[in-house]
Amino acid sequence: MGCDRVGWGGEAMRWAKAAGRGERRADLGMRIARATLIGAVGAFAKAVTAVLNRTTVYNSETLLRLVSSRPRGTPLLTVSNHMSTLDDPLMWGFKGFPTMDARLQRWVLAAEDICFKNSLLSYLFRLGKCIPITRGAGIYQPHMNEALQILSRGEWLHSFPEGKVSQERVPIRQLKWGTASLIVRSPVTPIVLPIVHSGFDKVMPEKPFLFWKRPLLPLCNKEVRIIVGDPLHFDIHSLKQTALSVSRKENEKEELRGWPTLHPDGLEEVPQRWLYSTISHKIQCAMERLRTRI
Repeated sequence: MGCDRVGWGGEAMRWAKAAGRGERRADLGMRIARATLIGAVGAFAKAVTAVLNRTTVYNSETLLRLVSSRPRGTPLLTVSNHMSTLDDPLMWGFKGFPTMDARLQRWVLAAEDICFKNSLLSYLFRLGKCIPITRGAGIYQPHMNEALQILSRGEWLHSFPEGKVSQERVPIRQLKWGTASLIVRSPVTPIVLPIVHSGFDKVMPEKPFLFWKRPLLPLCNKEVRIIVGDPLHFDIHSLKQTALSVSRKENEKEELRGWPTLHPDGLEEVPQRWLYSTISHKIQCAMERLRTRI
């Protein structure tokens, strides 16, 4: 019996090693597939943005520095307006940006109803470092935890906090609170970098084109401008202390949604609302200042 136990133990060890090798091969295969896809999409973005259209980028060195050489373990959260369905990846296709480097490329929050409509699209967008977000499902939907994991690893995440595409030339709309909630809930407070662009609505207009509802491919010879702002830094500890002083009386007209309490600070829903609103307003104002320079 003792020999049998040793035999079975050895067999189990061999199975475990084989399983480990299988997982490593699968992980390597995924990395190769991701690098291939991001390289191809990056080349497409380069062609459209840097070659086929006239693109001017202001303060690009700030974005390049934060993407490639920010302090180790510090997450980067870029935010921008949303003018077309191809803003991402085209906004990263300007000259000098490492668009085809899968290691440096961003993660991005993407609309589930558009990018994840079937198994093939889901696989491709997942490979492309996209996180599905269900619009209208609130800031505590399950995939927001995945976004938090990205930030906790010190990686780069991009968000379109207006929540949907708008091709109207109007001021930055009131931001959804999901982005602010990620800033507050992230184990390490991210560097927040606002970006505003114009012209992608001309490259990929949301209007009839010949026989189609919209162009099948991006249009050429358009003027594109991208303005990168200065980094925003949030003192989350101080903001939480202020939020805790917010009384329920000041928000008694608000309909509560039963949000979980944030620990270890004990932030219930009312102070959370104040916190997310305050942070969102600061980001919105920074984006609006950039928009007026376009």
